[in-house]
Amino acid sequence: MSGLAASIRLALFDKKVLLLERHNVLGGLNSFYSFGGRKHDVGLHALTNYAERGAKKSPLNKIFRQLRIPYEQWDLAPQNGSRVTFKDLSLRFSNDPSVLETDIAEHFPKQIDGFEKLCVRVEEEFAISHDKRGFELAKPMIAQYLSDPRLIDMLHLPIMGYGSSQEDDLDWTQYVNLFKSIYLEGFCRPYEGVRRILRNLREKYKALGGVRKMKCGVKEIIVKNDAANAIVLDNGETITADAVISSIGYPETMNLCSDGSENPQKDNIGQVSFAETQIVFKGQPKDFGWEDTIIFFNDSDKLRFRKPEGLIDPHCGVICFPNNYQYPEGQELEEGVLRISTLANFDGWDALSPDAYKAEKERWFELLKEKALEFLPKADIAKLDSLTVARDMFTPKTIKRYTGHEKGAVYGATHKNRPGTTPIKNLFICGTDHGFVGITGTMLSGITIANQHILT
Repeated sequence: MSGLAASIRLALFDKKVLLLERHNVLGGLNSFYSFGGRKHDVGLHALTNYAERGAKKSPLNKIFRQLRIPYEQWDLAPQNGSRVTFKDLSLRFSNDPSVLETDIAEHFPKQIDGFEKLCVRVEEEFAISHDKRGFELAKPMIAQYLSDPRLIDMLHLPIMGYGSSQEDDLDWTQYVNLFKSIYLEGFCRPYEGVRRILRNLREKYKALGGVRKMKCGVKEIIVKNDAANAIVLDNGETITADAVISSIGYPETMNLCSDGSENPQKDNIGQVSFAETQIVFKGQPKDFGWEDTIIFFNDSDKLRFRKPEGLIDPHCGVICFPNNYQYPEGQELEEGVLRISTLANFDGWDALSPDAYKAEKERWFELLKEKALEFLPKADIAKLDSLTVARDMFTPKTIKRYTGHEKGAVYGATHKNRPGTTPIKNLFICGTDHGFVGITGTMLSGITIANQHILT
């Protein structure tokens, strides 16, 4: 998404742009695939930073302005409402920030004043330029406002699950960005999911005369005199360019450089990765009494968010229902979809033989389904099984294949490159390792890199 956004922004100013994609579909992990005769989103649970058309300070509307795309073309529908649940305690949140505030006041009355002050601090920090913010962990900052460790962890789970490349905590800047995008603005989704966004971006880029090559990865970046002189493609073709923008990750990009020096980013590899199951069933989630859009669950009072010792950590995760958005009247997904995401161990999955890999996927599919149903009201596993028409699961190996990120680190490097620059003077980093996450964030990253380093 970041590469697409950067390409469109540059093409708008008559730059000659070549967009390279190693796979046969655009979007990286925020793309789609087919199984059981159906197309399904991979990365998109929700588009964050929801705003109505015309809200001038909205990050989402900034994308529409910068790429000159009409708001209506994405066909966005707001969420029904979501929740974070620790054991038997839930906090609701929606695109109305007062919903979360009300629940915190009810369940954590001694914390509500501090929470309101935290919201003010987040807005103040968000207004500071991204590359001018310092690096510090979030929890010590949050401790200035909140003292209840369970509330801190409950607020942390959606933020960590939707954007942390670090274990157990994350950088304060990442926390600020995600807190605002999730709790103060909220979720939305196009009726067609990520395909609507990708198709719209592809058509815009094509109309501007942009060129793209599919199934065309980069094997090497030729560096001479501290500049990227050319790139060598997987097929051996060499291409020259005045500037190169990479969205494959900071350490992964530096690994491609041919100047002969050791990659200083070689150990900057995140450990956070996920597995996800998808269950397609006849009917709608509401038929089961499932009204939430997204549920972030944890089966204890304390959050442990890190690479599992085994293949998967089933104790916390995300349950997502693409059906449960406020689509216009007459629009309803034809079938119900239940997506379950949990932390997973890339090394463990990568070490399995093909037969063992297949068997473990089957075993964990059933275990994750049972775990998710613990957090869903009126759950009837036999009824769900009888109505299931398709099912699938992907692992951290899938994430590495479609993003290029080592260890299947879905949110990239542990330490972000906020300026977006590298030791190579005309080589720039956009996307997750620039420090912007989610579809909205990564697209803003591509726009920012194009504006700051090429169009100025």
